[in-house]
Amino acid sequence: MATVRDKVRDFALTLPGAFEDTPWENDVVVKVRGKIFVFLGPDGWRQMTVKLDESHGHALSLEGAKEAGYGLGRSGWVTVPLRAPGVTLALLRDWVEESYRIVAPKTLVAELEGRE
Repeated sequence: MATVRDKVRDFALTLPGAFEDTPWENDVVVKVRGKIFVFLGPDGWRQMTVKLDESHGHALSLEGAKEAGYGLGRSGWVTVPLRAPGVTLALLRDWVEESYRIVAPKTLVAELEGRE
């Protein structure tokens, strides 16, 4: 049975130009044109890290959410739990897509919009 993490990963990989990478041993990230738009960590990790603008405040209001470490929080990166009160798969997908739209080139964002 697929976990929430697996479902988030699978969704991220449907976005134009997205691909999975493991730049740090078994930590999974999803990138577009070489830029990370979602950190999923190793199997069993129960959180994800995404870059948010519009949803930044909402994400940080969730129980267990925090600004990402390594100075990424200053740039809008937020680590959110995959399971917390108020967190749904649809919400996680929305945040993955928001992060993608911030990081991806405009041509790929336009391709995504053409699908909708």
